[in-house]
Amino acid sequence: MGQPLWLRCEKKEFERRAALTPTTAKKLIDAGFEITVERDPQRIFDDEEYEKVGCTLVENNSWPTAPKTTPIIGLKELPVSLEPLEHKHIQFAHCYKNQAGWAAVLTRFHRGGGTLYDLEFLQDENGRRVAAFGFHAGFAGAAAAVLALAARKAQKNNGPLEKLILEPYQNEDAMIKDVREKLQTSGVGVGGGKVKALVIGALGRCGRGAVELFRKIGLDEDDIYKWDLAETSKGGPFQEIIDVDIFVNCIYLSSAIPPFITNETIKAAGPNRRLSVIADVSCDTTNPFNPIPIYNQMTTFDAPTVEADVGTGNPPLSIIAIDHLPTLLPREASEQFSSDLLPSLLQIPQIEEARVWREAKELFGKKLAEAVAFEAQAR
Repeated sequence: MGQPLWLRCEKKEFERRAALTPTTAKKLIDAGFEITVERDPQRIFDDEEYEKVGCTLVENNSWPTAPKTTPIIGLKELPVSLEPLEHKHIQFAHCYKNQAGWAAVLTRFHRGGGTLYDLEFLQDENGRRVAAFGFHAGFAGAAAAVLALAARKAQKNNGPLEKLILEPYQNEDAMIKDVREKLQTSGVGVGGGKVKALVIGALGRCGRGAVELFRKIGLDEDDIYKWDLAETSKGGPFQEIIDVDIFVNCIYLSSAIPPFITNETIKAAGPNRRLSVIADVSCDTTNPFNPIPIYNQMTTFDAPTVEADVGTGNPPLSIIAIDHLPTLLPREASEQFSSDLLPSLLQIPQIEEARVWREAKELFGKKLAEAVAFEAQAR
């Protein structure tokens, strides 16, 4: 019998990506794996694409019935529940940085005896993630910000954005064409100079994606401000953010830093503030170290922006805080991620010994102990 691996469906609304694509599934099957795939109508890949490469299809959300020795792979976190988790789960869990509800997520594994292999913390020998959606997150976040800027101009009033709805694109070309056209037809930049954007974290994968989007829709290179550690080392808040049209936050946050922008700096800028849209791709909304402490709620594809408190008489400031932005380009983002993950997936038969999996399990054990202690203290 080959190594089993079970691709579960995604339950997060609007999520169309997959941790395992038909292309990668075929390579695993060729290597002796037995791949089970749950039917999922919202996945960008049709069920038949998996069936054609030799996967076994099963009912949607049936993974709890899988043999306990079968690893379950997914992308986004499982729905909130108190049910114990008994399997090995490979996914993004968003619970290792004390995010809201972190301990409740981890103690489900404690009660069930399962193990979490968090995709965010699968690292190579140099400490870099073996697979990440960073580039496509930045690319899509920048696209969403431009769409919000265009929608604001088209709306012609200072109320919350009413007609902006984000929908996944079939491919990158379709996205670029749509974003460029909406920017041009909205009249943004006409009579007010060219669109200026600032990207913080520009040297990382996410930041490079944001910069690339701005280039592909036609922003001048001199109007794309690329900041990283050198530029932020002086400590915020930063006036330079106030002085551009779009700010894209792409940093990886691991410790406390001075805020990049505050409600006070926004209000102090007054009616002549240029900043109109923030795309917080990092989405550290519930992180106590969040460097953009001007909002406290996530946004969604059908309601992609929340408005900042700008004070009386000042222009609006829209914030995008969607935690799965790469699903705007679900097929390309999934193919890239799954391909990068493949070498590690091929090591699953040696999951207890292979370094990338062994270290992920050790980190899980440490975080689980912290969660159990936290829950005990809270009782």
